[in-house]
Amino acid sequence: MTTLLLIEDDALLGQGLVAFFENQGYQCLWARQADAVEALWFRADLVILDRQLDDGDSMQHLPQWLLLKAIPVIVLTAKVAIDERIEGLMAGAKDYMTKPFSHDELLARVIAQLRPLGSSQLHYGTISLSLGERQAYCADIPVALKPKEFQLLVLFIQNQGRVFHRDELLNKIWGYEAFPSTRTVDNHVLRLRQKFPELAIETHRGIGYRLLEIAP
Repeated sequence: MTTLLLIEDDALLGQGLVAFFENQGYQCLWARQADAVEALWFRADLVILDRQLDDGDSMQHLPQWLLLKAIPVIVLTAKVAIDERIEGLMAGAKDYMTKPFSHDELLARVIAQLRPLGSSQLHYGTISLSLGERQAYCADIPVALKPKEFQLLVLFIQNQGRVFHRDELLNKIWGYEAFPSTRTVDNHVLRLRQKFPELAIETHRGIGYRLLEIAP
């Protein structure tokens, strides 16, 4: 069953949307404050996000939430100005819908965002990644990866042959605001090597890492 996460502080509106989507056959989780979101984010397939929460504008949190798990986000808000729409989309939202709104239109937008976009597979030797499922396989056997391990593996496979500086990897995967150390990158690379012995990640001393290219 597809799981939606509603982030909305208005009790009446929230109750109505939860009932509406459950009647449409979805599981609908509901968070009313930003500090309750992270525990639910991993369980969701799509997020419907109000901007104006009791504890501030949710756009300040959205980039970090998307680093936990990349899923479609539809902003549903009373903020209607063009610059506010642009701000929401630049923060990572896939769609931006203003209040008042039609429940049926919101449902259509949810369906559109969940619609598969063709092939979402990456391959490297016997390693395959399903981007939609966020699942890695080795010789068709599922391999459990933490979110950052999966993101790092995707980045390497999409950019075979390119040398990445450790600081660049920190910025792309963790973001500078998280203030991790380069040792974090080293530890994640080590775990990827342990889980995928054929993954030819080359170490460039004092610089970073490169995934060697292999024939498709």
